[in-house]
Amino acid sequence: MSVDVIYKTTATASGGGRDGSTKSDDGSVDVKLVVPKEMGGPGGPGANPEKLFAAGYSACFLGAMRAISGKVGVKVPAETTVSAEVGFGPRSEGGYGITADLTIALPGVEREAGERLIAAAHEVCPYSNATRGNVDVGLTLV
Repeated sequence: MSVDVIYKTTATASGGGRDGSTKSDDGSVDVKLVVPKEMGGPGGPGANPEKLFAAGYSACFLGAMRAISGKVGVKVPAETTVSAEVGFGPRSEGGYGITADLTIALPGVEREAGERLIAAAHEVCPYSNATRGNVDVGLTLV
């Protein structure tokens, strides 16, 4: 696989990893990280890698739908939303893994057209391409 890179960015994590912080090189992202109670941490205000992944995947997928909409012939309404629920846990093969379930709302779009748009977006979205074959991804049109 080859990628013709047109944009790069860097973020650096410091502190204890999941209980430290992470910041982008330009300072536009500067996040306190907190381990959730479900994972043995204190919980409370702050993000974690799964929240950041969910935020990125949902935004990227919505962008992919908008980018591919002309080819598919389905207009993406301004009220469209994509929610990503990311799960974390031990893998049966050892180590840890994540799951991702995307819930897409396309108000006013016929179901068949919406499903066609979602399928096309899933083929071009960089997050979908990065996770394909490695992460269980569910796609639900509501």
